[in-house]
Formats: sequence, structure tokens, C-alpha cells
Amino acid sequence: MTMFSAVVTTGIYCRPGCGARPLAENVRTFEMAAAAEAAGFRACLRCRPYRVASPVGADAPELVCQAVQLIIRGVLDEGNEAALGERLAVSPRHLRRLFRDHLGVTPDQLARSRRAHFARRMLDDTELSVADVAFASGFGSLRQFNREMREVFRASPRELRGRRRRSDRLAADGGLAMRLPVQQPFDWDKVVAGLAEGAVPGVESVEGRVYRRTIGLDGGPGMLEVHPGSEDHLVLRAHLPYWEGLIHVVERVGLMLGVDGQGGPDSWGPFEGTVRAVLSTDGGSTWAREQLGAIARNFGQPVPGLTHGLTHLFPSAEVLASADLVAAGLPEPTADTIRTCAATGRWT
Repeated sequence: MTMFSAVVTTGIYCRPGCGARPLAENVRTFEMAAAAEAAGFRACLRCRPYRVASPVGADAPELVCQAVQLIIRGVLDEGNEAALGERLAVSPRHLRRLFRDHLGVTPDQLARSRRAHFARRMLDDTELSVADVAFASGFGSLRQFNREMREVFRASPRELRGRRRRSDRLAADGGLAMRLPVQQPFDWDKVVAGLAEGAVPGVESVEGRVYRRTIGLDGGPGMLEVHPGSEDHLVLRAHLPYWEGLIHVVERVGLMLGVDGQGGPDSWGPFEGTVRAVLSTDGGSTWAREQLGAIARNFGQPVPGLTHGLTHLFPSAEVLASADLVAAGLPEPTADTIRTCAATGRWT
């Protein structure tokens, strides 16, 4: 578990291993960077704690974990804590109390910190314009982006980009490359072997130590590639139709790979995972993989021009809710279960 150290005399918090040597009586520890920021501390310029993975809610109650997952999916980008509480059938006041007790932050503070940290990594890693970074990170406006970056990092986005180091920028041969922090211990070879075993033909591929898959964004196809970077991060290269909301794509990749040390590898999304679970229950993992490939070929949107065996998007719940799955080779009971799950949203 990553522990962040905050020094009360300087107002700065650091990641483990930072060279700073403050007096022990002046140090407070936090399990999350967001909690340190909520307590009024700012990130160290030397060790840059926004570049490490910070597990969220590992030991928290199930309700808090559910709320965190909704925040990761972007519920608070446009909504508020009242809307989040309504999704979970609790009052905003009770939800804030649970978050403060178990995470040391409110839901809004957690969402703000995750957006700001993602944006800071984008300013370091990429050549995206400041405006593109803002919308890729889930901010609703440039004014909000500038305000929240100043609150978290005590500097404007342009000033922060000016501070990046020569080695920060990732060169990408096509697409947008970015670092994906991982929580140690993390065994990429074990993760990629699990991904290879369950890869959906036409949708996912593993070659060597590189994982690739197709994804859909509002009907537009995209492709992701992940490969090892260094001990504390993977490198994610995204080929997408637009960058708005990129933070949620990256968060989803992190959940799938288990980069926070709390699981993985997993399915790309809950619906795809539900379909896989239904098929595995009815016919085993090998048969399930074959049928997932058949479903993608028959009902998924074709994506021409890709290599590495990638040919289709995995179909959405809306498509499979009315699909003739029996004609694609599935037994009637299995087809009925998948259609029912797709139509009723039991996978959410």
C-alpha cells in the first residue's frame, strides 16, 4: 500500500522513496494523495506523487467502493454529490460522512484530485494543447480546469507544462502515448498471460508482451495498446476518434488490468464481462472465448484497416438485446439469458 508523507512545516506531501528527510514529529501520513490535498498539502515537485498509482477504497465498505467506481466512470463530471447519492439510495450527507471516515476526502474532492492528477500527467507526457488536456481529463470548461489545477498544484496548466522535464514527453509512432501508473507488486507478464488466455478473437490480441484491443466511443471505433514501461508504470497508446473524456478510457484500462493492485485482469466493461460469465457457466472458458469471437464477428461493428487480428468492436447491450444469437450458434437457453441481461441492464 502506497503511503504518502506530508510535512506540516512545508505544506508539501511526497511519495515513498522521496529524498526529503523531515523530522518525524512534523510528518503526517495519508493512504491517498487526494486525502493529503484535502488536508491542505500540495504535491512535491521533486518526487511528483501524481505519477504513482494510489488504490482507492481497498478496505472501505461496499457502498463506498461502489461510489468510487461510479466516480471513476465520470458520474461527478457533470453531476453532483446529490446525484451520486441518489444512484446509491443514500443521502449526500451520509455519503460524505462515509467518504471522510474511510478515505479522508469527500466524493467531490476525490473526483477533483483524480481529474487534476490525470491532467498533470497529460501535460507531462503529451503534446496535447492545454484545451485538449482539459476536456480529455473530464473538466467541463477551461475556467474550471485552470481553477482546479491552481487549487491542487498551486500553478496554472501552462506553468505546469513549462516545468516538465526533458525525459517526460513520450514519443508515439501514431496515437497518443501516456504513462499508466501501477501499484507494486505488479507482474505484467502474469497479467498479459491471463489476457491472452481469454482474448476475444477479432476484438483483443496479445503478441509478445503487448496487449491490444478495439473499443467504441459513441459509435466511433478506436484501438488501445499497452506494453511495459518501467517498474512503476505501463505505457498506454491510444488511437481514438477524439480525446474528450479520455480520462474514463484510461481509468477503464486501469480497472481491467488491475493496476491498483486490487484485482485483474478483468473484462473491458461490465456488459462484456457478464456475457463472458454467462457463456463460461454454460460451456466453459474455451467455448466461451470461441462464442465471444462469433458474437463479435456477427454483431460487432467492423473496424477496417487494423492489424494484429483486430477486426471488430464488441457489440453493445442495445445490439445484443434484439440479436438472433441462436443463428450465430448459441443454444437457445444461453441466447435467452444474454438477451435478457442486455435488455434489462442487469450487468450495470
